[in-house]
Amino acid sequence: MNIMNLRRSFAGQIVLPDEAGYHQARRVWNAIVDRRPAVIARCAGTADVAAAVRFARDRGLEIGVRGGGHSIAGLAVPTGGLMIDLSLMDAVRVDPGRRRGRVQGGALLGGLDRAAQSFGLATTAGNVSHTGVGGLTLGGGMGWLARQFGLACDNVARFEVVSADGEILHASETENQDLFWGLRGGGGNFGIVTEFEFRLHPVSTAALTADLFYTPQDAPQALRRWRDLIAGAPLRATLTAWAGPAGNWPFLPPGLRGRPMVSVGYVWTGDPDDGRRLLPALRGGTSPVAEQTEELTYLQLQSIDDAAQAAGQRRYWKGHYLREFGDDAIGAFVSCGARDGDGQIDPELLASGELQAYGGAIADVGPGETAFSHRSALIEFVARAGWTDPAEDQARISIARRYGAAIEPYASGAYVNDLTDEGAEGIRRAYGTGQLARLAAIKHRYDPHNIFHLNHNIPASQPTTGPPCHQHAPVTARK
Repeated sequence: MNIMNLRRSFAGQIVLPDEAGYHQARRVWNAIVDRRPAVIARCAGTADVAAAVRFARDRGLEIGVRGGGHSIAGLAVPTGGLMIDLSLMDAVRVDPGRRRGRVQGGALLGGLDRAAQSFGLATTAGNVSHTGVGGLTLGGGMGWLARQFGLACDNVARFEVVSADGEILHASETENQDLFWGLRGGGGNFGIVTEFEFRLHPVSTAALTADLFYTPQDAPQALRRWRDLIAGAPLRATLTAWAGPAGNWPFLPPGLRGRPMVSVGYVWTGDPDDGRRLLPALRGGTSPVAEQTEELTYLQLQSIDDAAQAAGQRRYWKGHYLREFGDDAIGAFVSCGARDGDGQIDPELLASGELQAYGGAIADVGPGETAFSHRSALIEFVARAGWTDPAEDQARISIARRYGAAIEPYASGAYVNDLTDEGAEGIRRAYGTGQLARLAAIKHRYDPHNIFHLNHNIPASQPTTGPPCHQHAPVTARK
């Protein structure tokens, strides 16, 4: 492997295992991932990305692509392969007149939000500011603005992409339309996106969060009331719910801290006084044991979970979409994965569950207009586990899996960005048969040999001759 040839023409940094910075560069958000690439290419621009792809292809190296590094499965880090690191490519350029934002493939959500908000603009982005724009958007991209303006992928006007051949392509409504369709929800299967052009929208700088807390015994009634509000909720409101072990929160009575709790609430983007008008409908019935409302700026809202989702923890999760949320599903949500007779489980080991309401502009997009396949979802569910002690791996993962399994009978599919170790069945649940067949045909056109397979992989639809494609085994959470 003659790395000097690559280094001579490379504007960024080539990092090898015995060189300074290697171990920092290979780390990703999920601390359970501990893999060692043979080469890390920290790209400074699109030409570097293309050169790295050609280098890897010529030498039969697996390619992993790191944007923000937030993949729960750590798919960016190939053992013995070449990791293409886009983190140096983080520029965001806003054209306020056209309401467009050009965002490099390694940018983080916080960079996009800050640049756009300086002009009173924003586009749908996720809920943790150190998440990568690329991974979030290519899978769909839920955020607090989605009910008003659609998913992140719905707001992309144009992609710049490095193909499996190391060529630079563009995809839009008028260029490579099939690729444009597939990139809006199909993940990293078709190439490496080096730039996104987003449509931006005028957005208030103010926001409000509201949460009412209940014991598990009182929670079902509150969740039914919360569920019934979703259909008629204003588009500025995204209804949320949570279940899990309570933290050491000052607004909660001391005797309830560390014990299982459930909250129902919403996030409001806009005038907080308008947002408070939804509270009486949420409060009806059983009184909560605690209540918290908080006024924030939009930028504060976009980073409110940054500390809880910081790098360094070991993580595992399971996710589902639900079109309905009946009483049995509510009971499963409140359980946090604990079964009858599991009273001996330390409450602090329980996974937490989160619900986020869909609808609005998300559902206004036709089911076949993009690769994202769950426009009719009522809510998204995610069971999350986070811990620091490797000795707890088995217990934490087991409980999160059990929580996911408890919700699965009521599920209508899965979000590709929530997949962990589900393999081909997870891909099928994320896309469905018809969408998957169309995606496989696009894969055949743009990456027939499955060069880009370290992702939630969609194999090409037809057998091909030429270089053998790598067989991508289902990823499991492991060191």
